[in-house]
Amino acid sequence: MSGGEAKLLGRWGEALVAEDLRKRGCTILASGYRSRFGEIDLIAADRRYLMFVEVKLRRDAAFAMGREAVDARKQARLRTTAELWLAEHPEEARQPRFDVAEVYAPQGMGTEKPHIVYIENAF
Repeated sequence: MSGGEAKLLGRWGEALVAEDLRKRGCTILASGYRSRFGEIDLIAADRRYLMFVEVKLRRDAAFAMGREAVDARKQARLRTTAELWLAEHPEEARQPRFDVAEVYAPQGMGTEKPHIVYIENAF
């Protein structure tokens, strides 16, 4: 798979998770927020929480589960990037948390019913 195809597939997975969060009553505040330290796939909020969401798309879990790719180094980059976002949005008073969304799509974007595993407070 080329880099362009992987990015397109990743954005598709992020869109699926964003729609799932909307159905659960969340508002999407940002998508693909970038800093020099890294990127946060989705920033969402409900009445209580501000969610920094890392989306991991896989065809299956045979090699590794999506959450396993969010190692200590990735977590540190996500925390630093979230701190920058919070500094840019001082009005935000909700409790922040870090979530991981695993999207399993065996046929890639051709998958009829991708399976989403959403892990709250993943780290």
